[in-house]
Amino acid sequence: MKAPNAEPSTGHFSTPSYIKPIIIEKHTKLVALQSIRTGGVSHDNYNSLNLGNNTGDSAANVHENFIRLCKSINIDHERLVSSEQVHGTSVLMAEMPGHYKGYDAIISNKENLFLCIFTADCYPILIYDPQHHAVGAVHAGWKGTAGNIVMETIRAMQRQFKTCPDKCFAYIGTGISKEAYEVDRAVAERFPSDCRYTSGCAGNNEKYLLDLGLINHQQLSASGIPESHIEQSPYCTYRDSTMFFSYRRDNGITGRMVSLIGLR
Repeated sequence: MKAPNAEPSTGHFSTPSYIKPIIIEKHTKLVALQSIRTGGVSHDNYNSLNLGNNTGDSAANVHENFIRLCKSINIDHERLVSSEQVHGTSVLMAEMPGHYKGYDAIISNKENLFLCIFTADCYPILIYDPQHHAVGAVHAGWKGTAGNIVMETIRAMQRQFKTCPDKCFAYIGTGISKEAYEVDRAVAERFPSDCRYTSGCAGNNEKYLLDLGLINHQQLSASGIPESHIEQSPYCTYRDSTMFFSYRRDNGITGRMVSLIGLR
C-alpha cells in the first residue's frame, strides 16, 4: 500500500490526499484509492476533505472537495456512481453515473465509471477482476458483514461478468480496528468466535472487541480470492485521527472518506 500523497495533517492542502493500494497499481487503466481527510475546504469537525453529503457540512464544501479529488486523479467528477448506503446487502449493477439509494455495494464493467463507497469506521472493500475488466466496491459495517455482503458482491460479479474469484484482487481499506471496536454480546455472537474477543472491562462479559477487518478478509478468501491477492490497510480510523474521520471517536459529528474504483 502506498503512503498518502501528502503528509497527514489536520490543516488544509491544495491537493487532496489519498491512499493507493499497492496490490493493483500495476494495472495501469485502473483507478483505485481511499481518501484521507486532508486537502479539502471543509472546516471544524469536517476538516478538511469531507466527501459525505449526509453530514452537517455544507453541500458546497462537499462538492468542491469532490471536484478537487477528481481533478487530482484526472477523472471527471460527473462520472461517479454512489448510493445512499443503508447497511444492507443489495448490490447495484451500474451502467450510468449517478447517485442511487439503498445499495451498499456497486459493481460495473463500464469504462469511465468510478464507483464510490463512503465510510467513517465501516470497512470499504475494492475488488478488481482483470480478466473481465470489472470492478466492485463494498461498504461493510457490522450489519453488512453479518449479511456476507462481500460474498454477495462477488457472487453478483460472477453472475454478471463471469468473474473467476481466483483471478481477482481485493483491497480492504481502513476501518475501525479491533482494539477500538467494542460491541455487545448480541452483535458479537453473529460472527465467528475467532473474530471476537472479550473486552478488557474487568468483570464485564457482555462486551466484546470485534475484528471486522479479519471477518471481511475471511469472506474474501472463502469466496475464492487467493490470500496473495488480498491487501489490507494497516491503519485504523479511530486511532489515526489526523488521517481519518471516525463516527465512533467523534460521536457522530464527523466527515466521510470515499473509497473509489473504476477503469479509465
